[in-house]
Amino acid sequence: MNIVQIYAKFPTEEDCISHIETVRWKGTPTCPYCHSDRVSANEHRHHCNSCNTSFSVTVNTIFHHTHLPLQKWFLALSLVLNAKKGISARQLARDLEVNKNTAWYMGMRIRNAMFEQGELLRGIVEMDETYIGPRKLRKGNFPKGGGHSKPGRGTDKIPVIGAIERGGRVVAKPVDKSKLKGKSLAKFIREHVDINDAVLMTDEYGGYYHVKTFMEHKTINHQFQYVNGEIHTNSIEGFWGLLKRGLVGQYHKVSIRHLHQYITEFCYRYNHRDNQALFDMTISRALGV
Repeated sequence: MNIVQIYAKFPTEEDCISHIETVRWKGTPTCPYCHSDRVSANEHRHHCNSCNTSFSVTVNTIFHHTHLPLQKWFLALSLVLNAKKGISARQLARDLEVNKNTAWYMGMRIRNAMFEQGELLRGIVEMDETYIGPRKLRKGNFPKGGGHSKPGRGTDKIPVIGAIERGGRVVAKPVDKSKLKGKSLAKFIREHVDINDAVLMTDEYGGYYHVKTFMEHKTINHQFQYVNGEIHTNSIEGFWGLLKRGLVGQYHKVSIRHLHQYITEFCYRYNHRDNQALFDMTISRALGV
């Protein structure tokens, strides 16, 4: 749903409230504190006759304790979901006419609603790792041949591991550099891949050496070729390209503390790229439905 459709469908605050009440309660208001349905309504607030508490439909949702109109929240959701490479807090602030800190806060709450534990990946699954962060200059004067840190696995950047079901969903998360070893990679595979109904495609990194002991595993040697029939990692490489272009081109700089939430955002949009009801699904997730 784009911003034109948001304005057409939810022109007033009352329309927004009515919509989330319908999605969350389906006509039967329930107290979010004691879960009783002995509730009486008073304009946009409700009163629970069981625990004697006053509440609104936004309690325990991403809209809780907000002083912004819900229409701006709906517009923010639309902008974030439709931005393939993400949208920065400053751009969101300009579009919604709020300050930068408010826009950042809204963006982070929306990302919290995007976290999901999907089904295990099946079929042909590609797995790879990448590195996120700026190129750090070495101390002192530029050495001969350049002033950047080592590329590849010798870098000081943050490692991110991911797996993608070819033609389907992707999962990814940042990890400590010490987790790029066989035991940790095997744990990630078992958590996210159906090892009995999948074939894993990777490069020849030594951390994947023992994968063949518990599932079918094929490798591609990037020193000589990038595709050998159906053996390649081009799908996960394409996702890495999308992620990096978004982080560098839109966000410019992301803290280590919040990196996992930004990666969650990119995975969520990628996994639901063909979902025409993505806005409605995200609203339901934001309301805890």
